[in-house]
Amino acid sequence: MTSLLQNINDEVFRTYIFWVAVLVVKMLAMSLLTGRQRFRKKVFANPEDLPPAKKGATPKFDDPDVERVRRAHRNDLENILPFFTIGLLYMLTNPEPFIAINLFRAVAVARIIHTLVYAVVVIPQPARGLSWGIAYGATAYMAVKTALFFL
Repeated sequence: MTSLLQNINDEVFRTYIFWVAVLVVKMLAMSLLTGRQRFRKKVFANPEDLPPAKKGATPKFDDPDVERVRRAHRNDLENILPFFTIGLLYMLTNPEPFIAINLFRAVAVARIIHTLVYAVVVIPQPARGLSWGIAYGATAYMAVKTALFFL
């Protein structure tokens, strides 16, 4: 195990930690964005969350604006969490620093753009698909390289 840890380049590790922290902040912001949409549209999922003036009203689960933000957040969970894991394991393969650093940057920037074009300022396809594909491709590349290294 010690020999594997020696494979981790300090600059690569620092870059990975920075972009992971940025993506955690981005994912936390998604919760705030969902709450903002709920209050802006006065759409709440639980009866106890309804404002006092709306007591007796029923919760609503199908507001398109709220659901768009929730889908973007779910997409983050489906794509960013695997990146956290595989990025850490990829560093154990002693990758070329230039490649590793730019893969980490590409994933993070693409995921930020994905959120912007999906949930903040809706832009027609292919903007969302391209941003998703860049992050997905970089994560898949790291996964394959890691698997082959430990084969």
